[in-house]
Amino acid sequence: MDNDKLKQFIFPIILLFVTVIGTVSLFPKCMNNVQECIAAKQLTEDLNSQVEEKTAQLEELKRRKAQEAENERKQAAAIAKPFYRPIMDGLDTEAVIAGEFAEILQLIRANRIRVRSMKTDANPSDDEFVKGAANRYDVARLTLEMVGDYTSYGNFLKEMYKHEHFLDIQTVEIVSYRKNKRILLINFKVKLYAQK
Repeated sequence: MDNDKLKQFIFPIILLFVTVIGTVSLFPKCMNNVQECIAAKQLTEDLNSQVEEKTAQLEELKRRKAQEAENERKQAAAIAKPFYRPIMDGLDTEAVIAGEFAEILQLIRANRIRVRSMKTDANPSDDEFVKGAANRYDVARLTLEMVGDYTSYGNFLKEMYKHEHFLDIQTVEIVSYRKNKRILLINFKVKLYAQK
């Protein structure tokens, strides 16, 4: 009878024994998995905090960059001069630049400077505006040989600097006249720009 009673409990004992052995053998693996999960969670938290920090730094850099760009834009707007714009549309380059050219000639006359020779070159191929935005701007290079004195030429340059429209003084070569050192022989190149 003892065997019969023992047979009743043999299955639960074997089951308990297998459970204990399984638990003991799987416990280290479970502990490793738990430790790996804890390490992965810590790494994720560290990486998330780094991402938040880098995102904040990036936002700060973007804000600074935008502020710098805005400041540069404001400075450029304060310094920049508008392009000459003709009254009528659809004119060729010479006709568009003629108004700007007339203003330059008026400055020359007003400062009592004599023009020995004058050459114009419409839309010169070496100009960056012609290369990149020929459909938006007309350009004319004006090459002048002039004669004047120091005061007249100094006043002319000041007025060119204060000129209301954008222009590019490319070269200025000044040589005093051999017979009278107060008289200047001036080679002057300027690019005139007009918006189409």
